Amino acid sequence: MTIDELVLLLKASQATGLTTLQELILRSSWEGKTYINIACEAHYGEERVKKIAAHLWQVLSNFCKEPINKSNFRQTLENHRLSKAHQELVKEFNRAAIAISLEFPSGPVSLNSRFYIPRPPIEELAYAEMVEPGSVICIKAPKKMGKSSLVLRLLARANKQGFHIVSLDFQQADKAVFASLDKFLRWFCANVSRELQLEPKLNDYWDEDMGSKVSCSIYFQQYLLSALSSPLVLVLNEVDWVFEYQEIAGELLPLVRSWHEQAKRVEIWQKLRLFLVYSTEILVPIKLTQSPFNIGLTINLPPFTKEQVQDLAQRHGLDWTDGKDADTLMVMVGGNPFLVRLALYHLVGKGGLKQDLGQLLPQAPTEAGIYNEYLRQYVLALRDEPKLGDAFYEVINTTSSVKLEPVLAYKLQSMGLINLEGDRSTPACELYRLYFRQYLKKSEDFNNTRVERLKQENQHLLVLSSLDQLTQLVNRRYFQTYLQIEWQRAVHQRIPISLILCDIDYFKIYNKTYGNSAGDECLQKIANTICNCVKQSLSNSSFSYSQSMNYSNGGAFVTSQRGDFRDECSRVLVARYGGEEFAILAQVEVTAAMDIAEYIREQVKALEIKCEYPSIGGLPAAVLTVSLGVASVIPAIEIEPATLVNAAEEALYQAKRKGRDRVVV
Repeated sequence: MTIDELVLLLKASQATGLTTLQELILRSSWEGKTYINIACEAHYGEERVKKIAAHLWQVLSNFCKEPINKSNFRQTLENHRLSKAHQELVKEFNRAAIAISLEFPSGPVSLNSRFYIPRPPIEELAYAEMVEPGSVICIKAPKKMGKSSLVLRLLARANKQGFHIVSLDFQQADKAVFASLDKFLRWFCANVSRELQLEPKLNDYWDEDMGSKVSCSIYFQQYLLSALSSPLVLVLNEVDWVFEYQEIAGELLPLVRSWHEQAKRVEIWQKLRLFLVYSTEILVPIKLTQSPFNIGLTINLPPFTKEQVQDLAQRHGLDWTDGKDADTLMVMVGGNPFLVRLALYHLVGKGGLKQDLGQLLPQAPTEAGIYNEYLRQYVLALRDEPKLGDAFYEVINTTSSVKLEPVLAYKLQSMGLINLEGDRSTPACELYRLYFRQYLKKSEDFNNTRVERLKQENQHLLVLSSLDQLTQLVNRRYFQTYLQIEWQRAVHQRIPISLILCDIDYFKIYNKTYGNSAGDECLQKIANTICNCVKQSLSNSSFSYSQSMNYSNGGAFVTSQRGDFRDECSRVLVARYGGEEFAILAQVEVTAAMDIAEYIREQVKALEIKCEYPSIGGLPAAVLTVSLGVASVIPAIEIEPATLVNAAEEALYQAKRKGRDRVVV
């Protein structure tokens, strides 16, 4: 028996489990440490440690049916083997523990998650390339294949090596940013400056006569890179968003390539390490000579192998060592990481198995199946590209492989829908064949009723993509779109708009101290409190609950369950703006916005969420608080919505700088 097996057995068999101190005593005694050493490490008195140890030796003596003490502890237990009954007890304990810590497979897999599956040699190759001067790493794969999870680990390694890190997501750029190349590149440089905590000095380096691209390069070379003592890892996420704007993409991509080329002859450019991350579902034609994705190290994330699926199943507490269940699942979904993880998530529930593969897989290719929402996105994409839909329809309705037009085959492979061997195409997995047979027809057979139904499904998918799953508030992406709409409305009606930004004080410390579960619960409580405060503050408004998102002729907005408050005088949107930040956008004057903000501050404090940080000095204790920044403006054509956002962010910054737990306008 190993010490790990012993600790698990005691946790599983004892009604009260093991305390942290008891586990420390067991592990330290196993290593031969004295009671004095253990007491020093645990910050307890030696007598207390001896008393707890004596109780442990008695428990183990009863378990082994022979005397156990500190001197014979390891020697005796190492010679004992776990019985089948004890092995099953430990297995059930592990399964229950895993079920409690399950993570819904949405977004990147966190750094401390047990569910991240390495895909060697990809990580090692990327780590090695990252330290090369002037390197470029292109990470591409269909959506939900693990790109963001890999980037998280690359950035963690870069941080350990003392590199500067800037990660930009092109999804966060306002549509107005893409109005021209000059505006886009200025936005790009300003955001990199902000992330590096450098003062933006665009006007000092921008020269209209030289053009935007040259000005951008000079800004990087003479200002940003020169100011850094260590390399800069610059991550460009969701690069495919830029391809919707062909004029900008056609200039940006050669610019990126030129930086990589300059690194071969200009030393300062060797400080720049570029990560380009994009989804291969790009249906916009790009000239290969312009694309940056054929330079540097290109990483195509492959599907999971059978061994990796078995590994992931084991991490979910399932014994798939014989390989039969892994084979069965992979026949249906292939090695798609998301599809595999979603299946395992539904197989394992709190308290043990919820269902087996025999129940889950028959429903998988139906509307009642766990993959329905995911698959409908592809139905809509294929409907928008009739030739692509027809080609895929041919593949899934043929028992053998199909030879397709090369362009169509490449696009379907890039979307992850088919496997391509030479010029022969087959469905990527049986799930796609079974599901899409029901929902795809030849384009000439589609009728108006079917088209209308898919439009409604698209609307439903829009709701899902705009919703923060944890708080059930709309996300930042929707907030930015909504701000643009409301801004234009306010310009025409000459009415004020106020923005409240709310940040939970010292939340990162709270999350680290109390754990992710407590952090998630805290975010949910505060989200509910903010919504209730807004509802009560607007005493004459109606508060509507709905299970779907609708857009009326007037642009009125209803979110899933919460986030919308309307009356004739005011329109309010509550959104999750960032990790621990919330945004309240209201068509109210600044006085009303201040009242709402102050009420939110008071009610969050009244929740009395305990937050004590005994190991950190100088921080407030007792209960969790929030800081709020308020800004208000009457929009005009010549004013950008970013003006309001920037003002609210500055007010929030001042609120935190002045001591937190306050409202600043």
